[in-house]
Amino acid sequence: MSGPSFQPWLDQWDLIPDGEPFVTDHTGSLLLPVRHGGAPAILKMASAPEEIAGGALMEWWSGEGAARVLARQGEALLLERATGTASLADMAGSGRDDEATAIICAAVERLHSSRGKPAPTSLAPLDVWFRQLAPTAAAHGGILAKAAAVAKTLLAAPRDVVPLHGDIHHGNILDFGPRGWLAIDPKGLLGERGYDYANTFCNPDAAVALQPGLLQRRLGVVARRSDQDPRRVLQWILAYSALSAAWIIEEPLNGQAPDARLAIAELAAAELGL
Repeated sequence: MSGPSFQPWLDQWDLIPDGEPFVTDHTGSLLLPVRHGGAPAILKMASAPEEIAGGALMEWWSGEGAARVLARQGEALLLERATGTASLADMAGSGRDDEATAIICAAVERLHSSRGKPAPTSLAPLDVWFRQLAPTAAAHGGILAKAAAVAKTLLAAPRDVVPLHGDIHHGNILDFGPRGWLAIDPKGLLGERGYDYANTFCNPDAAVALQPGLLQRRLGVVARRSDQDPRRVLQWILAYSALSAAWIIEEPLNGQAPDARLAIAELAAAELGL
């Protein structure tokens, strides 16, 4: 079933529906599995500005570390489709978390590598992305206030500024078979590369992320694989997990609670001695 939103693009790009349409949980983007020249692809209709900016970033990546963009116009994005059967979330939940974390680090490294061409002008600066944290921290205090202070310091003196995916986690690095593990669904940000590793520590779910000792073990993998100061990584974990909690506090979605993100923030703060 194509639906009215998809039909113009099915016609323009000569696509054949290859499954049922579905909606992304957080942004409300519409997606439809299709065939493009006989090959599996996915047609995405972005509904949020950051999703549209993410499409421009994916095109800029040119299939290096991310799914290939086959066509793009406005809110419409046609991507190669992942057909591999492996799952990073399954790995993390079945005793192979170190392996999953290493795969994520390798994918992020590819995304951050130099492209030798100007980045898209639509990328959102990281300090703008963090705008919700300070007012929420002022209203609620506690760990949010600690995180807001750390975030302010990080954002004031960024290191290794690159185009950022902005939403790296186990569900956004997929198995593309012979093409390896590739990223999808970026937000399209610009800032310190360390930010892109932080969300991994909150995923794939609270049951895994909050296992005793897991944050410390992941920290070792990420610091080694990304050649970063572990303390700097911890600061980004604290800043990001608090920002994510602030988003949930201000705009709850589907009964979500900020508890798990706040717990990760507390763990990072404790490691930092805050």
